[in-house]
Amino acid sequence: MDTRRIPRRTRTAAALLAAAALLVSACSSGGASGSSASAAHAGLAALPRATPTALAPYYAQRLAWRGCGVPGFECATLKAPLDYADPGRGDVRLAVARKKATGPGERLGSLLVNPGGPGGSAIGYLQAYAGIGYPEEVRARYDMVAVDPRGVARSEPVECLDGPDMDAYTKTDTTPDDAGEVDDLVGEFKKFAEGCGADAPKLLRHVSTVEAARDMDILREVLGDEKLTYVGASYGTFLGATYAGLFPERAGRLVLDGAMDPSLPARRLSLEQTAGFETAFRAFARDCVRQPDCPLGGPRTTPEQAGRTLTAFFGKLDARPIPTGDIDGRRLSESLGTMGVLAGMYDEASWTQVREALTSAMRENDGAGLLMLADAYYEREAGGEYSNLMFANAAVNCLDLPPAFDGPDQVRESLPAFEKASPVFGRSLAWASLNCAYWPVAPTGEPHRIEAEGAAPIVVVGTTRDPATPYRWARALAGQLSSGRLLTYVGDGHTAYGRGSDCIDLTINAFLLRGTPPADGKRCS
Repeated sequence: MDTRRIPRRTRTAAALLAAAALLVSACSSGGASGSSASAAHAGLAALPRATPTALAPYYAQRLAWRGCGVPGFECATLKAPLDYADPGRGDVRLAVARKKATGPGERLGSLLVNPGGPGGSAIGYLQAYAGIGYPEEVRARYDMVAVDPRGVARSEPVECLDGPDMDAYTKTDTTPDDAGEVDDLVGEFKKFAEGCGADAPKLLRHVSTVEAARDMDILREVLGDEKLTYVGASYGTFLGATYAGLFPERAGRLVLDGAMDPSLPARRLSLEQTAGFETAFRAFARDCVRQPDCPLGGPRTTPEQAGRTLTAFFGKLDARPIPTGDIDGRRLSESLGTMGVLAGMYDEASWTQVREALTSAMRENDGAGLLMLADAYYEREAGGEYSNLMFANAAVNCLDLPPAFDGPDQVRESLPAFEKASPVFGRSLAWASLNCAYWPVAPTGEPHRIEAEGAAPIVVVGTTRDPATPYRWARALAGQLSSGRLLTYVGDGHTAYGRGSDCIDLTINAFLLRGTPPADGKRCS
């Protein structure tokens, strides 16, 4: 569940939301709400310290670095076993990239980064931001490294639908009004799942977070690092925490920003994230109504009133999608309009863009702005093709945890709770949680605690009004980890490092560069 992440200062109308995938992930997978307490509170067991003989060749491999088209970066291919329980069944080939430490100062080793998702390309994130935008003093001392997890981007990507089929999938009504619309939604979920199963029947059984974490340990050894240094955002916090749980003695300086709570079943995760988006929308609405051009109301309009206005607009889109000027003739449906608004909630720097897009749609019958936001979230290219983000997102989530709902009846029963959590988005997000019910591969994981007993201090970062990873999750993960240190950013947006808070950045830099963790409970604004 996650997300990708793009720092506040780099998010623009043209490049939005590296964190967006968490919306789909937490809403589309995880344990059912009836999961037993024992499953929810079981701890992730550490693996034996000694490397199994069957895995020794993987840990002994040497990477052949080469140029990869982006100046200053080099790439290589890492081999890992398809199935860690049976390494003889074949390999997966994982794409790795790095930008070597620039100096001056003593080299501290490798710093592995992951932007979340699941499904976000870590290599794309490294080349577009982390390798050039992380603090200069961090890049001077560390080789900046990324690996696309199995099934993602450059690492044997899972593919499910072609462009036209994805267009149909993304515009499908996620607030069905009758049995026929429910059947249409279920049909799209089934078509998506069947496409993924047909594309990668073997790999689809081996894209779990546990396996991705084990791949990172092979990479750590191959890079020559005694311990892993890592910054993970959103879903990347789950991946990093999983690594610490499996290899606590090898966990070095870990930063988990926009943290997830691995002990929760998916229905609970989805419900709490739904409430998180409502919190973010209310903050957006309070800002919007102070602006002279806000289409949701004037200075005396309450967030509740603004929400009702937006909900009414979504209802109009449901009845009659509006034009967008798209060359393919796409119109803005309710589902695409909702996604466009949700996408803009990840970062307050996007609020102006959302307000302007809503103004155009609500007052001028022009849905182009909201469609652009939705397309950026889904990583739809101008030519109509999609990245594999959404495919990998579902593949990982549906394997990591049992489905949130078994069928439409369970969704209907949960609608009151979701609509209470968010009158604006609850209904749509509840139905979006149904997709893993039709997944072709049985899940291999369950909700669990991660304690990582014996690990070095781990910095867990939470933002108080984070829409996608509610602040409560950061407090929960920091409390589970035996060495967790909670660092709080009091503010809006998804994740905190590199997004404008000097207090956050200096604290994390001190940890990465000098190994000095913050006092547990430190707060920044």
